[in-house]
Amino acid sequence: MNAVLIIDKPVGLTSHDVVNRVRRILQERSVGHLGTLDPLATGVLPLVIGNLTRLARFYTSCEKTYEGSIRFGFATDTYDAEGEPDGPPQTVTLSFDQVCQLATRFRGSIEQTPPPFSAKKIQGVPAYKLARKHAGVSLKPVQVEIKEFEITQVENGRASFRARVASGTYMRSVAHDMGQIMGCGAHLESLRRSAVGEFELADAHTLEELDAAFKKGETDDLFIHPRKLLPQFPCVTANDEMAARIRTGRPVNLPELSQARMIKVFAGQRELIAIATRVAGTLFHAKIVLAGDPQLRQPQAM
Repeated sequence: MNAVLIIDKPVGLTSHDVVNRVRRILQERSVGHLGTLDPLATGVLPLVIGNLTRLARFYTSCEKTYEGSIRFGFATDTYDAEGEPDGPPQTVTLSFDQVCQLATRFRGSIEQTPPPFSAKKIQGVPAYKLARKHAGVSLKPVQVEIKEFEITQVENGRASFRARVASGTYMRSVAHDMGQIMGCGAHLESLRRSAVGEFELADAHTLEELDAAFKKGETDDLFIHPRKLLPQFPCVTANDEMAARIRTGRPVNLPELSQARMIKVFAGQRELIAIATRVAGTLFHAKIVLAGDPQLRQPQAM
């Protein structure tokens, strides 16, 4: 099974929990995800299955869109609602204009310190493992980009927001830092991811929907159509001779795509067989072969 599936991750599960459940449902060992979501967070979790796990390298830097809420009045050790408060909650009075003005300081390219409870490594050890042992966690600030950060509502010490960010940005750190500036503390109360690259909530399905569809043998309608993957790369449909060359790692000549640097190669409408890169002029060579020659996979007659 080679496919891309978007799961609407429920609250309380890690991304790895979701991967394990999908492995069991589909009875497919080769399943990976394209970007971790914290257990508190919900929403778009793209999964790559079978040979399409090889596409993960093209999604490491894709942008993400979130909606969520920040609670002001106390910080937590995890920077979100799952952590231990650093003190009793304060009563805060916030105006919409005040929080909107504060949000402007977090737009664009900024320096951000990742949360101590994160997968960032310190001398090879994930920071969250050290934080759980109450060991000192000192992470260096990194450069991140917040392309959009809009406050949509402020009520009862909480601010709702929408954000579009580059890969590597922690909305937990944004919430924590806003609380530090305000002097009252703050943490991320809720988070829902509405998009990762070209994948949106409209493409997503619950684990229950996947399980029911698999039992009926109707999972194909849940998978992303391969032609929609990596829209920044042009498509070409290979004839039999071209497909055979590409499947075996041999270069092909594609004059009609002379301006492209990288392309998607299909056999028919749905079978993505390779990602190819231009090596010289109109000559392309497969960077990743996603489907080998079907003739080679057939058992020989006895």
